[in-house]
Amino acid sequence: MQQFTGSEAEVDLSLTTRSEGGRTVVEVGGEIDVYTAPKLRETLVSLVDAGQYELVVDLERVDFLDSTGLGVLVGGLKRVRTHDGSLSLVCTQERLLKIFRITGLTKVFDIHPDVASAI
Repeated sequence: MQQFTGSEAEVDLSLTTRSEGGRTVVEVGGEIDVYTAPKLRETLVSLVDAGQYELVVDLERVDFLDSTGLGVLVGGLKRVRTHDGSLSLVCTQERLLKIFRITGLTKVFDIHPDVASAI
């Protein structure tokens, strides 16, 4: 477990979006936790508000995901589903997949090994 002191405690979350195959891919890097999850939530909300209802969230560069992050992903899924859309995840990291399995979210999300299969 890493310990942070001072300003190091502010771990950044990187978010990039692009269109690919008729879907919007959100590439996420860093840690999704109580501090950074609002940034991801904002991105998902603004995409849906802009009419993007087919989303792929790429979690391959995510180092950490907590319950707040899971809540944001579930919220994003509910938001796109109200528009008959979809939110798929790209994840091959066992430590993250284990979280989805333990919480039963593997039954809720379509989880793919890469962006190409998610599209």
